This record gives sequence, C-alpha cells and structure tokens, in this order.
Amino acid sequence: MTLNQLKYAIIVSKAKSMNEAAKKLFISQPSLSASIKELEEEIGIELFRRTNKGIFITQNGEEFIRYARQVVEQYELIESKYIIKEKTKKKFSVSMQHYTFAVNAFVEMVKQFGMDEYEFAIHETKTYDVIEDVKNFKSEIGILYTNTFNEHVLKKIFRDLDIEFYEILKCNIFVYMWKGHPLANRKDIYMEELAEYPCLSFDQGINNSFYFAEEVLSTYEYKRLIKANDRATMLNLMVGLNGYTLCSGIICEELNGSDYCAVKLNVEEEMSIGYIVKKGVPVSPLGQKYLEEVAKYKEKYFVIV
Repeated sequence: MTLNQLKYAIIVSKAKSMNEAAKKLFISQPSLSASIKELEEEIGIELFRRTNKGIFITQNGEEFIRYARQVVEQYELIESKYIIKEKTKKKFSVSMQHYTFAVNAFVEMVKQFGMDEYEFAIHETKTYDVIEDVKNFKSEIGILYTNTFNEHVLKKIFRDLDIEFYEILKCNIFVYMWKGHPLANRKDIYMEELAEYPCLSFDQGINNSFYFAEEVLSTYEYKRLIKANDRATMLNLMVGLNGYTLCSGIICEELNGSDYCAVKLNVEEEMSIGYIVKKGVPVSPLGQKYLEEVAKYKEKYFVIV
C-alpha cells in the first residue's frame, strides 16, 4: 500500500467514473484501474463496484476512505511543516443542532485563541449531518440532544459508527417565543394552549424521521406546523406569526437579542444535551476549551431537572 494509492482511492471516491478520476490525476485510465485493483487485492476489500453506469463506492470502501483521508492529511501536514516549510494553522471544527448557546460558546473560544494560528469552522445543521460530520472527521465534536423517545435509535447509530455520546446537561422543555406572544408572560404553558399558534420545526431534509427531529415531542399531532431551515427565519416567524419552538430554555441574548423568552412547558418530558466524538480519538486542546465554554451554561442557567 502506497501513499499514491491512497490519494488515488480518495479521488476515485469523488468521481463518477475511472476515466473522470484519471483525468483529474493526469494519469491514464488503465494505470489508475490497475493501481486501485492492486490496492483492493492487497487489503482484501472491494472498495469500488464497477457497473455500466459508472463506479460506486462500497460500504467497506467508505470506511477505508475515511481512514485514507486521515493518513493523507497527516502526511500533507508533515510535508508542509518539515519539507515545504509552510506555517500551517491548527484546525478545529464543530457541528451542531441549532443551539444559540453552542454558537456563543464557539465565539468565546475563538476570542480566547484568536485566528492568527488557528483555523475554525462551525456547522449549524441537520441532526443526521451532525452525526455524519463527526463520523467523517469533518468535525471533531457534534452537539445534539437525546431523550427517552430517540435515544435507543440514536445510540444504536452511534455504536454502529464508533461514535460516543457524553451528556453535558439534562433539562426540562421550554417554549421559545418572542416577548410579544400572548402566552409570553405565563409561568408555564400546557400543550393544549399552543394549539392555535404555529409550531416551528427545523427541516431535516431527506432524513426527516421523528427520531432525527431537533425538537422534542416530534410525534405530537400539531394543528399548525411550519418547517424552516435556519434560526434567523425561525425568529422572524416568531414575531410575524406568533410562532414558537420547543427548546432547552437556555437563552443567549448576546446573539439573538432581548426580544425573546422561554416559558416552561408543563410536561414530564426532558432532554439530555450532549456532545459526540469519534471513539478512540482524543479531544484536542481546542475541543476541550470549547466543551468548557459549553459547560458554563450548565452553571449559568437553572435548567437541571
């Protein structure tokens, strides 16, 4: 197994055909095919399935490519530092469901480390993509929640993908709305009282399973339901339509402003917010600092059940 073979396999995994991959690599298609075949024979795994419609990566191939990327990226870091003599920035990336406090923790971490020596990335995205980002090493850490309804499904997925979940805090369910909402001044709210107002839910795309829903009580029969793709749109709908969403109750006025509030929902349901990481991969100093910033919200807000 050679470094070139790993690089070839990565390019092929992104292409629709061997011919297309060969053009990108500036080598002949027969040479590329022979190199990939030798690699497959050496490791005893079929990486790609050839058909008259093109090539398709196998399940074993997807796992192999993930590890191949790590090897190639590590080599490129060594090469740039010790051979090309480039000064490379340390990288940190996190993926999350739409939690303002998780974004704010990221902001605080960046402020402390600065951006001269570090390269940061944050992905506020769908539940399935949070898991995929950690699985594929796109992000070191993923932030999401589990509860009694979805945990048996999510934790099975975590086990299958060699991902570990760690709880940060456990909290009750709150109704998040703008302060001009007719129910905003209530001490608590019953689900029945929300019937005439639109529930706002983050669209999960093709993975729109109840188990991947970002909001708890995903199987509840809502009379009015609106799906949106981003947090800014949610806030606009709260004001324009008296919409609401269900959340942890942790409010970050630093980012969303002071026009919104959280009122406790009168249900026995609770949620566990935590982080996921790839099993066996130690958390970097940047990741540890980020998790410290996230954990501060456990002390700042009285959300413990």
